[in-house]
Amino acid sequence: MLLSCLFFVASSLQIANAALELVITDGIDSARPIAIVPFSWEGEGKLPQDVSAVIASDLQRSGKFSPVDVNRMPQTPFSESEVDFEAWTALGVDALLTGSITQTAEGSYTINYQLVDVVRGQLTNGQSRALSDGQLVSSKDHVLFNKRATVPGPRLREYAHRISDLVYEQLTGERGAFLTRIAYVVVQDENQYPYQLRVADYDGYNERLVLRSKQPLMSPAWSPDGQKLAYVSFQNGQAEIFIMNIYTGEREKVTSYPRHNGAPRFSPDGSQLALVLSKTGSLHTYVFDLNTKKLTQITRGRSNNTEPFWHPDGKSLIFTSDRGGQPQIYQVNLSDNSTKRLTWQGSQNLGGQITPDGRFLVMVNRSNSGFNLARQDLETGALQTLTKTLLDESPSIAPNGGMVIYSSIYNKTNVLSMVSIDGRFKARLPATNGRVRAPAWSPFL
Repeated sequence: MLLSCLFFVASSLQIANAALELVITDGIDSARPIAIVPFSWEGEGKLPQDVSAVIASDLQRSGKFSPVDVNRMPQTPFSESEVDFEAWTALGVDALLTGSITQTAEGSYTINYQLVDVVRGQLTNGQSRALSDGQLVSSKDHVLFNKRATVPGPRLREYAHRISDLVYEQLTGERGAFLTRIAYVVVQDENQYPYQLRVADYDGYNERLVLRSKQPLMSPAWSPDGQKLAYVSFQNGQAEIFIMNIYTGEREKVTSYPRHNGAPRFSPDGSQLALVLSKTGSLHTYVFDLNTKKLTQITRGRSNNTEPFWHPDGKSLIFTSDRGGQPQIYQVNLSDNSTKRLTWQGSQNLGGQITPDGRFLVMVNRSNSGFNLARQDLETGALQTLTKTLLDESPSIAPNGGMVIYSSIYNKTNVLSMVSIDGRFKARLPATNGRVRAPAWSPFL
């Protein structure tokens, strides 16, 4: 390891810069109205974190919800018994989250919170009846959940993301992805160590500097347990693949073959790494067994085959190949190496990823409008353009398949952007201190 070229920022993962400020650019009008009532604070001084504001921001960023502004709320109830159902339904709101926060003698915070079905509450006037052992009893079936938790102050924001996940799953039937992180590379040309690998919460908060180098860092990819990152480093004068534990700093060099070593991707079970080598001349996709250290070549021939990505079932890979003249996306079965072409629309398709449910292929599609993200239905072949920003690249899908983060150009520099999987909602995380590239969305944590 050349310490003059590369540094790991130890244990606590030193704060690199302030949070990346997410700017919503499209999609609010089509989202579902929801009420996130400011939680009551029953204590002295000010809370270290505005829990309800974090929840509202999370749900808004999902692209599926449009939280009502606090100044438009007809009331601020702190329990379901105080909810004026008619007033909320008049605003088009069908679900409401409310709660209260108190401080314990030990200094932690107890959060009581409820998610209320406003429409059902209005229909039953909050007093529905149900049979129990043959007898009618009061039922609160308009209360979708009623929970309580005690958390330390430094974890209030984290627990707010947890509440967001619960609300999202209750109302959509899909798992929320607010307790996740993103990794990305920041390039600061004037810095002594211009190449920096950083990790942040999915929304850009709690940004941490993990690694910095005088030589390029590329292609970060998360392990399924969220503990490690595979990445490409040029610290030794050529592209090499490393795996690093982001909490301990322990690093392992995986490959250092002549010429190119790149595009690492962990298998769904974490036991293998798909990667690209050029040791035979052309770029080819390989699978490296992390336990046995066995290297298996997957693609062959004179064409270039790169950007591997695992199918969620772990039985095949998709990859980009120029075997047809222009880059297109193919799928190879790992049991018999049978290969088929997946993309046909657009002069080029590259950087493909498959959603966790195996339904959609998300990729960079080149058309007359330039390079933009597109989504292809793997059953019907239908193609939908998701973005209209400039030079979109490096898509990475959230672990619940609901959002995609990618790199694009804004104000003549590389920034991170987000788009919902249906293309209706868009947001941008502006780079305030460098060019931001190669985002990777973590698994569920």
